[in-house]
Amino acid sequence: MTALTFPFDPQQLPRAGHRDWADTGLERLCEVTASAPDEAAFVTALADSADGRRLLDAVFGNSPFLGHAFEKETSFIRDFLAHGPDAVFAELIARLEAEVSGDTGEDHVMKVLRQIRQRVALLSGIADMSGIWPVTRVTQALSEFADSAIRLAVAHALRVAAARGGIALADDADPNRHSGFVILGMGKLGARELNYSSDIDLIVLFDPERISAPDKTALTQIFVRVTRSLVKLLSERTADGYVFRTDLRLRPDPSATPLAVSMYAALDYYESMGQNWERAAMIKARPVAGDIDAGYEFLDRLRPYIWRKHLDFAAIQDIHSIKRQITAQRGGGEIAVNGHNIKLGRGGIREIEFFTQTQQLIWGGREPELRTSETCRTLQGLVMIGQVTQDAADGMIRAYEYLRRVEHRLQMINDEQTQTLPKPDEDIEALAVFLGHPDGADFRETLVGHLRFVESNYAALFEDSPDLGAGGALVFTGGEDHPETVETLEKMGFTDGSRVSAIIRGWHRGRYRATRAERSRQLLTELAPMLLQALARTSEPDTAMIRFDAYLAAQPAGVQLFSLFTANPRLLDLVAEILGNAPQLSDWLVRNPSCLDAVLSADFVDEIPTPEFLRADLERALAQANDIEDVLELTRRWAYEHKFQTGVQILRGVTDGRRAGPTLTAIADTSVTLLWDAIEAEFIRLHGRVAGGGTALIAMGKFGGGELAHRSDMDLVMVYDHDADATGSDGPKPLVPGLYFTRLAQRLIAGITARTGEGRLYELDMRLRPSGSKGPIASRFDGFEKYQREDAWTWEQMALTRARVVTAPAPLRQAIEAVIRESLTRRRDPVALAGEVASMRIRMAQEHKGQSIWDIKHRRGGLVDIEFTAQYLMLRHAADHPDILSPNTADALSRLVAAGLLDAATGADLQDTLALWQRLQGVLRLSAEGAFDGDNVTEGQRALLLEAGNAASFDALVEAMESAAATAKNHFERLVG
Repeated sequence: MTALTFPFDPQQLPRAGHRDWADTGLERLCEVTASAPDEAAFVTALADSADGRRLLDAVFGNSPFLGHAFEKETSFIRDFLAHGPDAVFAELIARLEAEVSGDTGEDHVMKVLRQIRQRVALLSGIADMSGIWPVTRVTQALSEFADSAIRLAVAHALRVAAARGGIALADDADPNRHSGFVILGMGKLGARELNYSSDIDLIVLFDPERISAPDKTALTQIFVRVTRSLVKLLSERTADGYVFRTDLRLRPDPSATPLAVSMYAALDYYESMGQNWERAAMIKARPVAGDIDAGYEFLDRLRPYIWRKHLDFAAIQDIHSIKRQITAQRGGGEIAVNGHNIKLGRGGIREIEFFTQTQQLIWGGREPELRTSETCRTLQGLVMIGQVTQDAADGMIRAYEYLRRVEHRLQMINDEQTQTLPKPDEDIEALAVFLGHPDGADFRETLVGHLRFVESNYAALFEDSPDLGAGGALVFTGGEDHPETVETLEKMGFTDGSRVSAIIRGWHRGRYRATRAERSRQLLTELAPMLLQALARTSEPDTAMIRFDAYLAAQPAGVQLFSLFTANPRLLDLVAEILGNAPQLSDWLVRNPSCLDAVLSADFVDEIPTPEFLRADLERALAQANDIEDVLELTRRWAYEHKFQTGVQILRGVTDGRRAGPTLTAIADTSVTLLWDAIEAEFIRLHGRVAGGGTALIAMGKFGGGELAHRSDMDLVMVYDHDADATGSDGPKPLVPGLYFTRLAQRLIAGITARTGEGRLYELDMRLRPSGSKGPIASRFDGFEKYQREDAWTWEQMALTRARVVTAPAPLRQAIEAVIRESLTRRRDPVALAGEVASMRIRMAQEHKGQSIWDIKHRRGGLVDIEFTAQYLMLRHAADHPDILSPNTADALSRLVAAGLLDAATGADLQDTLALWQRLQGVLRLSAEGAFDGDNVTEGQRALLLEAGNAASFDALVEAMESAAATAKNHFERLVG
């Protein structure tokens, strides 16, 4: 019989948490070893002895992963039992060094690393379960193996790079030495506290000055390739398993930097953009492979960044904010066991680590004894400087060591990187047995005691600071998602919490000008929960977040903006509503951040500005202009602010699309008129005047009718006149009359349509001028008069019903208005007129199908049918009833009813439908980008449309629209068609 020895007390081993696992595992072990006499005898000896059977039950009855490893490594287990974990572990590391050192192939390196990793996992698992190694020795051994594995993998990758000719090795025997290539171990690896199935967090750096290479411009590419090779050697799963999952996301700004970063770029980042959580992460940084001396030199240069000599109270405030984000719900309440995350959950490992690291950041610059990476050692250091009581430190250390044991047992079960306790009670019972507890009740009591102790001390760390949370954790530190934060965000209403979290982490990395200043990021930390709550209250939180990100990217600075939002929560709510529900206003806000300044005025939302106020307001703004370029910029800025204001008022229900038409038209009148005055004055300065000369700007279409909506084009016609005998202008650069007025018109067109830093004032449409797009851009009055009298088509006469002179010298205005009136009051053949109007409607319908019910303009029974009806009736009856003429469709319909030319019921139908279309169009122009798809309506659009349509439901709105359209179409066909 094989003699058995144990380097530990077998009585300390846990019982089998799953009896069936233990029995099945032993059967399988006997089958696997049956063909190897020595191994079979060893297994029989184990199974036949009480102590051996306890070992088998502990392994197979609790951990499928360790059971499978045991089956493959029975000879190794025999050595382990004979010589003890310390000697066998040292032999494993020595064997690893011997078999991987030197110029060996990639497959061989990967195979040996994985085989040794499996034995290290088996050894440390049994040493942990048996208690022969305390948890600190387990974590040190795992970290020591990681150091060796990384170093040997780096050596192989560097040899390959040198063989390709990209770099020259300083030491062929030891490629790591003086290589200028550095691997920093972060987190638990850096602190030598690696857990059982831990990822390893690495930062990969290189120092160009230390590297011999034929082309130093290619170093980034070379070392990125080396890094990819390193990751493959460690992380790729093969038939032998894997070594370590490798995470490189703690490097500076990981989404914007290569896998390997030059030390100069890294230093520049940390010294200019580094955040306090990155300072905290650097506390644990340790060179683990590559050029160790260069790594320590790099950390020495970072010392002033990590350990600030003087207390930085702004930084302390930021640390408080980070902590308060994590502690979104402080104290009290029940700490669950089932499903609890012992790392990230309340009272967990992360809170112990944060408890120590935040105080290290605050006091470590003045207290060198706090510049340690090990958690328990740091807690004792805090006791020495009087920042933590001995009782608190002892309790934290006991909790930390216990929670790490729980963490290891969880990970041993299936070799999973998990810290979440199982949810079923039976699995909690099994885990309790695996940990050596008599039952689940004893485990629950012990665990909850530790969690509550940690939570109470952690919550008291900054007990005078108010909470910033939103009913759950909001943590945006680190390079990866905080699971509870993602859960909190999705509970708040965001669909993709991970994406939102990534956006905010990007802000904290200083990617935008608005977040590059440290003070901006500190304010942002305080503001983030309030901002998220405001965005979450919108109907489309994810869309609102994406648009806020674009808005923030356009800001030149952040301190003033974030301070403004913090001081004015109502303003933040308004911005969130705009971003969530109104893409048009959102775009304006992004392109014109100054729009936000206007929102602060007390009357911004509620006061509808009059035309007189608008003119005086723009005149005050233009008084600051030094030249015509200033006029262009100031006019645009002013117009955008007032169009923005009108859009917000529609959004807030203060006005609607119909009532906003006159306001938007008054904004256009004011901006175009004063812009024209400035352009004409500048033109006169250069070219003088033409005797008797003057120009009229005639508004057409919705501009003429006072019915402009957001995104409406501006229909404009220009007419000029001058003395018959004028031969040229009288300025320094004289021009003949025709060229003079053409160039003046071109200046105005450019002034309206040119894109400046503030954008384009309006899209301009001049196709309604005499002779259309083929005619001159400015028509002389006599030509305009002759065309209207002799050549104008019926459709041009219809368009003329909407003509309105915006600005002109008084005699020219009177003459043009007389021509318009004379043209529109001409007696016509009603039958011929009706036929021409109906034919034109058919041609328009062929060009613009209007098949969607949401094509409010062109659909049958839409705006065009109502406008055509009014225009037809005006042209038919104006000869006898000139007072019915009005460029505004609603006003024209009212006049037609008053004159007895349209029955009251039909007039009411058309008025009601026109008002419905204008209200809905006002909403769609703000809330829809491009053609609106009613099948994919957002909640924000739905709410706005229901309010605009006075409907109780979306189906009721669609039904009302169909009924209104059918009525308007029937009236058109009865009256015209």
